[in-house]
Amino acid sequence: MNYSFEYIDIILLAMIAGFIFLRLRGILGKKTGFEGKIPTEIKKEFQKLNIKSKIKSENFDEETQKDFLKGAKIAYETIIIDFSDSDNELTTSEPLLSKKIYDQFREALSDRKIKGHFAEITFIGIKSALIKNHKKVEDNFEVTVDFVSEIITCIKDKDKKIISGSSEKIKIVYDTWVFAKDAKSSNPNWLLIDTIT
Repeated sequence: MNYSFEYIDIILLAMIAGFIFLRLRGILGKKTGFEGKIPTEIKKEFQKLNIKSKIKSENFDEETQKDFLKGAKIAYETIIIDFSDSDNELTTSEPLLSKKIYDQFREALSDRKIKGHFAEITFIGIKSALIKNHKKVEDNFEVTVDFVSEIITCIKDKDKKIISGSSEKIKIVYDTWVFAKDAKSSNPNWLLIDTIT
């Protein structure tokens, strides 16, 4: 009888795992062969951030901050996941990056590829995202955001042996990112222009 209960437990666990997998797939989607354009959901959220008439260094009200943070969270998750992608390309996040940051990320990916290393990142979620400051610098609006996220991350060598991190342990990550938007441009998109460690 004990064995039959164990089999039932295994079957139930498999069903639960299958349900979770299908829910995650439904929420996150699946990778396709073409990812050269920014996903529609992210594009829509960033278009909502066309707030040049509202955002000024002296007037960044609560509603504006809330809208901005919603888009910033999506950008953060997109960039983190794209950077960990095994194809060593920044296809999804490129429209969200300034040239400086794009070049830095590409260099890091190239270095990783040369070494034969692979990054595995499971993005658990963002615990908090707070606007640290906002200002106008010449013709740009700049907003600095402190992110606290939960991520499972590890680096593997060409033999898929873990050389740093963990494939199971959840790590708390603290990031400070700076987003900017051209005050004179009609383009609603904010770009990541700096990462502060």
